[in-house]
Amino acid sequence: MLNKQKIQEFGDLMVDLFHFLALFVIGATIVWSAIYEYLHIMQSGHAKLKDILLLFIYLELGAMVGIYFKTHRLPVQFLIYIAITALSRHLVIDVQKVSDNFHLYLLMIITMAILLLSFSILVLTFSARRYGQPEDDIADSKSIEEIS
Repeated sequence: MLNKQKIQEFGDLMVDLFHFLALFVIGATIVWSAIYEYLHIMQSGHAKLKDILLLFIYLELGAMVGIYFKTHRLPVQFLIYIAITALSRHLVIDVQKVSDNFHLYLLMIITMAILLLSFSILVLTFSARRYGQPEDDIADSKSIEEIS
């Protein structure tokens, strides 16, 4: 019984170690990419809207990693915010290239996708406030087990 508990503790330690190492690698990659992009903007002498939106994507990715590091929860809303920003960036870039019906339909599809994602944020926010989040049930069950 004691060996099984030690093996379980060692396994938990290895998973936590991998978890923190992966978060640091992902965070460092985001910072490195953002700095590289910022230096590229500085070299060009001006920032375009697509560059600013890309920096917002990096900011949102960094915030998501930070929240995941602190809470061990991955908020789905952040992934949706990143998708909305990426689609907005794509929309801004492609608006200048609209020349035929195909691009017009593509822009309409992207706009509808942004609208759908925005609606999903509304639903997620409303349901989290009204009914709580699934992670809350897990945290509550762990705290009940610790008390017992």
